[in-house]
Amino acid sequence: MEIVTVNRHAHFNAAHRLYNPDWDDERNEAVFGKCFNPKYHGHNYEMIVSVTGPVDPETGYVLDMKWLKDLIAERVEDYLDHKNLNEEVPEFAELNPTVENIVILIWKRLKPALNPEFKLKVTLFETPRNFAEYNGS
Repeated sequence: MEIVTVNRHAHFNAAHRLYNPDWDDERNEAVFGKCFNPKYHGHNYEMIVSVTGPVDPETGYVLDMKWLKDLIAERVEDYLDHKNLNEEVPEFAELNPTVENIVILIWKRLKPALNPEFKLKVTLFETPRNFAEYNGS
């Protein structure tokens, strides 16, 4: 059986502030710079959701891309789009919403809906030059 990776590109916009509440402002400013702005700042996040699995001989699909599009819309875009991540997303009430932590959250929201035999990798671009990837390991 042939194994193929299919990819879906999606996006959302969100605001956040990076800081560690256990640190003083001076240390937060030194570590997080402009991202420590108490008034928050936003990003146009771009992501690629990659699913690897066997090609179904009956359909020719790894999975139905419309189904994947709808899953991403429901579990990621609707959940994060146009949100203040620090204030409106429960997972970030006590977790710094770095690109690393956001990509892990996205993976955890998508993976349970997939067939266990499929591998999932999420690539999240915070800017065109800064991005993180997570595959569950």
